[in-house]
Amino acid sequence: MSNRTSAQSAPTWSPSELMAVELARQLRNDDVAVMGTASALPQVACALARETHAPDLWFVAGGTCGVNPHLAPAVPSCCDESLLRADTAIPLSDVVLLEGRGDVFTVFFSGGLQIDAYGNCNLVAVGNWARPSLRGPGTVGLPFLSRVGRVLIYTMSHNPRTFVERVDFLGGPGFLDGPASWTTAGLLGGGPAAVVTPLCTMDFDEKTLRMRLRSVHPGVEVDQVLDATGFQLAVPSTVPTTADPTAEQLSIVRKLDSDGILKGR
Repeated sequence: MSNRTSAQSAPTWSPSELMAVELARQLRNDDVAVMGTASALPQVACALARETHAPDLWFVAGGTCGVNPHLAPAVPSCCDESLLRADTAIPLSDVVLLEGRGDVFTVFFSGGLQIDAYGNCNLVAVGNWARPSLRGPGTVGLPFLSRVGRVLIYTMSHNPRTFVERVDFLGGPGFLDGPASWTTAGLLGGGPAAVVTPLCTMDFDEKTLRMRLRSVHPGVEVDQVLDATGFQLAVPSTVPTTADPTAEQLSIVRKLDSDGILKGR
């Protein structure tokens, strides 16, 4: 994969920096967002949105529970005490209660060891439950995905082991098994809205609720994305290229990420 803006130009941004910008593009001015532990990308995305098109957005760094942390630098984990340099902080128990209410958080940033065609996420175990080939940290806050306005999924791993037809353990509900099960379940949230990876941005077909290719990042071909996805991905007749970060966006990202966590990835 190339991160060149043209065949002749030198690289100007890393895949992670583009992902942070692309996540920021999904955010709105009236959003209240929450994120989990490994969260440098959504930290930077939220702070970037606040400095550009969404100044009234609020975000909570789960773990420390800092509200609108004062980045620069961003940190790899939301459990880093430096995120308590924030507008305020609230107890973790209160964050959990707010996640369960369903009328406070409009965005939940999520990921998983596995992510399936309907946006379900698995952070628990891969393989047989009794003898898994890989064990994760557990469900953490993922059960609350069904209650927030929309879910933004991100992962640095785009391969058939991560993107599977069906997750081995349903830790965070997406659109479950499709329209029938989603409607029957009567979940309060809006479901997954976008998936951002180093290769592309995806969303979900309005009728089938299956994942759909929305844009390929610069230098990436559609076939490359299909080969890296372990299920049949919906592909529209025309697939645009993800817009490059603007000079302003890139400058803000690097100010927020002054230690270069994203620059080298």
